[in-house]
Amino acid sequence: MKMAPVIARLVSKSKPYLVPGKLLVKELWFEVPLNHSKPEGQTIKLFARSAIKYERPIVESTEVAQRPYLLFLQGGPGFGTPAPQDSTLSRHMLDRGYELLLLDQRGTGFSSPISANTLARIGGPQEQADYLKLFRADTLVKDSEAVRLCLTKDFPPEKKKWSTFGQSFGGMMTMTYLSFAPQGLRECFITGGLASLDKGPEEVYQVTYQRTIERNKAYYSKFPQDVKAIKDIAEKIQELGGEKGVPLPAGGLLTVRRLMTLGLHFGMDGGIDAVHNYIIRMSADLDQFGVFTRATLNALEQDGGWDVAPIYTLLHEPCWCYGPGVAGRWAAERVGQGIEEYQWLQNSWSGPSSLGDRPLFFSGEMIYPFHFETCSELIKMKGTAHILANYDGWPSLYDIEQLGKNEVPVYAASYNDMYVDAGLARVTASRIKGIKVFETNVLLHSALRAKPDEVFRELLALRDDTLY
Repeated sequence: MKMAPVIARLVSKSKPYLVPGKLLVKELWFEVPLNHSKPEGQTIKLFARSAIKYERPIVESTEVAQRPYLLFLQGGPGFGTPAPQDSTLSRHMLDRGYELLLLDQRGTGFSSPISANTLARIGGPQEQADYLKLFRADTLVKDSEAVRLCLTKDFPPEKKKWSTFGQSFGGMMTMTYLSFAPQGLRECFITGGLASLDKGPEEVYQVTYQRTIERNKAYYSKFPQDVKAIKDIAEKIQELGGEKGVPLPAGGLLTVRRLMTLGLHFGMDGGIDAVHNYIIRMSADLDQFGVFTRATLNALEQDGGWDVAPIYTLLHEPCWCYGPGVAGRWAAERVGQGIEEYQWLQNSWSGPSSLGDRPLFFSGEMIYPFHFETCSELIKMKGTAHILANYDGWPSLYDIEQLGKNEVPVYAASYNDMYVDAGLARVTASRIKGIKVFETNVLLHSALRAKPDEVFRELLALRDDTLY
C-alpha cells in the first residue's frame, strides 16, 4: 500500500535567528489535509522549527547550503517537540551536517493541539472520536511525508530523502514510515521504540506488567520503609476523600488508583527516587497536618501531564492496535485485574488493609478508565474515550512483508525497558531487514535525555563502522 503523494503547503517561514548553543533556527508553519484520503477537504496546521549549526564564516557567501534534513519523531504520543536548544540531537547530530527538523505532530505542541475545548468545537463524543481517529501514527507519517515533499521540492534528487530519529512512540512511527513510504527515507535511527508489530494491547500488557512488577520490587528493595508508608497514605486518601477522592486544585481527584499511576516514573532514570520523594512529601504532610497541603496536591495533579497531553490517554491503547479487527477495550485494566499484585484494579478490592504485609504495587505505562474520572480535563472526554476504546476499524500500522525486504539503513538502541519489552523488541528487529541494534541492560527508556553521550556513541558507531 503506497501512500498518495500529498504535498504540504508552506504557510509561513520566519527569518533565521540565533539561540544559545550556536544554533540558527527557523519557525515554519504548514497546512496539510485533516484526512489525507480527502486532500481537497478540511486542513489543519502544523508547526516546526528547523536548526542548523551556526558558523560565522571569514568570508560571507550568498550561496545557500542545502543540508540533508534529520526529522525528529517525538515520543508519547501526545507531546510536542522540544525547542532546538533543548534537544540532545542539536548537540550530537548537527556537527554531521544535518538540518534538524523538530515537527510538532498534529494535536501536540503548537500543531492544532487537542484539548477538551478544542474537541468541543468538533461536536459530541462520536464526532470527536471520528476526528481523533485521524491522529494515529499512520496519519502522522503521512503528515511527515507531505512536509518532506514540500521542503525538498527544489532540492537535487540526492538530497530529497531525509533521515529520521524516532524516540519511543517515534520508533513505532518510524516502522510505519518504513512500511508505507520508504521512498522518502535515507536512514532511520530508533531509540527505545522497537515495539511489537503484531501483538495487540492484551498481549503487550501481559509482558509489560511483568516488567513493571520487577521495577516495583526494585523500588521496595531500595526503600523498604515505603511499604507501610504507601499503605498509610492510601488509607488516608480513602478516609479524606471517601468514595469520590480527595479534591485536587485544578478540579481533579486524588484516589488510591490515581496515586498508583506514579509508577509511570519507574521506567525512567531517577524514577524510583522521584516516586520516593512524593511518598516522603505526603507522609510529612500527614505527620504535621493530618491532611495533604495544596503544594503537594498540585504537584500530584500536574504529574504525568494527563490534563495537558490528552492524546496520550485517548490514543495510547490504539497505538498497539496494529490493524483492522483489533480494539483496546481497556486492555490494561482487564489484564491487570487478573494479576495478584494489582488487586486494587478490582471493583471488589477492600483496601490496603487486605494486603497484610504485602506492598501496594504501582502501575506503569498503562491507561485506565479511571483516568477519565479523576483528571479534570479528561473527565470532559470520557464518552469519547469509551468510543475509541471499543473501535476496531483501525488501519494497518505496519507492513511486515515490506519490512522484511527493507532497504533503508536502520540503527536502533534497545534498553532495559519497562515500556517496550526487550524480548519483544528483539523479535521486531529480526523482522526488519538490515537493521543494526545496540542492545543493553544498563540504560533505561529515558537514556536519550539522561545519558545521550552513550546513546549517540553507540548509534553512530553502528552507522559509521562495519561489522565485517
